[in-house]
Amino acid sequence: MIESSAKPVILDPARVLATGAEVVRTEARALQTMAAELSDDFVAAVSLILQTRGRVVISGMGKSGHIAKKIAATLASTGTPAQFVHPAEASHGDLGMITPQDICIVLSNSGETPELADIIAHTRRFSIPMIGIGGRRNSTLLKAADVALVLPDAPEACIIGMAPTTSTTATLALGDALAVAVMDQRGFQKENFRSFHPGGKLGAQLLKVESLMHGQDELPLVRENTPMTDTILVMTAKTFGIAGLVDDDGALAGVITDGDLRRNMMDLMAKVAGDVAYRQPRSVRPDIMAVEALALMNQSKISCLFVTDEALRPIGLLRIHDCLRAGVA
Repeated sequence: MIESSAKPVILDPARVLATGAEVVRTEARALQTMAAELSDDFVAAVSLILQTRGRVVISGMGKSGHIAKKIAATLASTGTPAQFVHPAEASHGDLGMITPQDICIVLSNSGETPELADIIAHTRRFSIPMIGIGGRRNSTLLKAADVALVLPDAPEACIIGMAPTTSTTATLALGDALAVAVMDQRGFQKENFRSFHPGGKLGAQLLKVESLMHGQDELPLVRENTPMTDTILVMTAKTFGIAGLVDDDGALAGVITDGDLRRNMMDLMAKVAGDVAYRQPRSVRPDIMAVEALALMNQSKISCLFVTDEALRPIGLLRIHDCLRAGVA
């Protein structure tokens, strides 16, 4: 442990910035090298992940363990069942979590981490496919692996060249590259992503209009020849401050808002809905993202949108308040 000193440290802002920038540049150079050196081994690793009938089990010790947890979380959230298994816990019973239907990704920059011995032996004993990620091709780990992914030969960004920095960043980036390549091959889309992220801001951003709209039974709809006395009753009863005008085929032909009522106050009660309606109404389909519908309302300076089917028949109503209440913003 470094002993504390009564003498205060005098901060050198220029040196702090220079050190930080050099760390970023060192790690960036390593990532550029790794991108240029991706080979058929990377393709083979993606193929193994796609073929597995079980889960992707990821393991690593120390800093590699932290990176392994993040890679497992990324895979799991993008449609590939995955979990982290601690190598020390594996030696005390957790090896039973790894089955012949699974594959393993084992991380170790040196490739000689002793705590990984049991998990490596387990994969060899039961013919469980193993992807090794490390910095030395001739290490125990990478020689034992079915697929070996070698990290770039690059210095650690630490000022003494010892703390895992560049190596952990490269491992994390390689794990992300595997996850995204698998996503791409599977055709994983935003709709799939939301299934694994139903909560919080991200879940709200991926909601579809059909999840938030008011249903057909709630719609305030009138016909061309509906007297305005009855139209106002419909608008009042449905409480949306809007009415949809439908033609003989049931398609949306216009809308009547509170503003339209004010603009037609002269002899309003002598008119019919078709006399008052705005004839170029905005509408959306139920399968678009709610955030897109919100953008349209903001752009058009309106607070409601009718939701229509392929024949432009109203099937729902979306209000700006429904989007905001759900966290879509």
